[in-house]
Amino acid sequence: MKDILTAPFVKEMCETTANMYRLGWDERNGGNISCLLDESEVSEYLDLNNVIRTIPTGFEAKDLIGKIFIVTGTGKYFKNVEKDPENNLGIIRIAKDGTTAELLWGYSDGGKFTSELPAHLMSHMARLKVDPENRVVMHSHPTNTLAMNYVHELDEKKFTHTLWEMCTECIVVFPDGVGVLPWMLCGTNEIGEATAKKMENFRLVVWGMHGIYGAGKTMDETFGLIETVEKAAQIYMLTAHLPRVNTIKDSEMKELAEFFKVKYRKDFLNL
Repeated sequence: MKDILTAPFVKEMCETTANMYRLGWDERNGGNISCLLDESEVSEYLDLNNVIRTIPTGFEAKDLIGKIFIVTGTGKYFKNVEKDPENNLGIIRIAKDGTTAELLWGYSDGGKFTSELPAHLMSHMARLKVDPENRVVMHSHPTNTLAMNYVHELDEKKFTHTLWEMCTECIVVFPDGVGVLPWMLCGTNEIGEATAKKMENFRLVVWGMHGIYGAGKTMDETFGLIETVEKAAQIYMLTAHLPRVNTIKDSEMKELAEFFKVKYRKDFLNL
């Protein structure tokens, strides 16, 4: 079998976590990523009959039975993933009972997946019903997005509209807008359920005073969604205290969306 450290999905996780740490989105052990893998691509690197150990997930995910994910570990620092992926990452398969994860590789120090795994699995299930090609769920704490939570109304229409105004590309990149949740206790099934409900309509969900969840078909797409929100939030934070001389008008955002043929939230514009 091929060396799993050469696998594209391991390399991609290493590169993405390194980028997120470098950008200041994932301090200490903040943030987590899960990516749905094809059995065929994993079988080139691992014996899928070799289960290292089983770990309860704390959540019943019957829709994902047999599905394989690569997931960041609990308590792990993103800055360390690239130099020690086998300790900081794990490849798991959802067992037949739907409530147990079979560890196929990783978490070499005896650790386990992120404590937010139930929220990830719920979001995967919600997004797969909307888009069967969805593979990635990503959580991080982008600085300006988080700062914006403290000075802007946590109303998804208003929050989205403000972000759309900050950069011409925003309505094209996330035309479905941004879902927003109030502050909730993290690491619970309750916040996972609330996030998954939002994921039925949004690929991006802000956790009030905490961070953001993004979902997408690829690691690049998901990273890019959060990256674009963070850039817009940065511009907002740089200008919010200044007189607004210019802005992108709603009629211009409509023109943009229609020119690029994206399905946008028309109810989030004031036309």
